[in-house]
Amino acid sequence: MTQTNNRLIDEIARLATDAAAVAQGARREVEHAVRGQMERLLSEANVVSRDEFEAVKAMAVHAADELASLKARVEQLEADKGSTSTPQ
Repeated sequence: MTQTNNRLIDEIARLATDAAAVAQGARREVEHAVRGQMERLLSEANVVSRDEFEAVKAMAVHAADELASLKARVEQLEADKGSTSTPQ
C-alpha cells in the first residue's frame, strides 16, 4: 500500500509539474501576443517612442535657450544703437 501511495504521489507531483510548465508556456505566448498587438496599435496610432520624445524634448530646450540668447543679443544691439545714434 505504501508503494502505491508513493507512486500516486509521484504521479500527482509529475502532473503538477507538467501543468505548471504548460501554464508558464501559455503565459509566455499570451504576453508575446499582447505585446505584438500593443506594438501594432501604437504604430498605427503614430505614437512616438520614449527615445524619440526625449530627443525632441532636448531639441526644444536647446532651441528655447538659443532663442533667449538671441533675444538678449538683439536687445543689447538695440540698446547700443540707441546710445550711439545722434539726436536730430
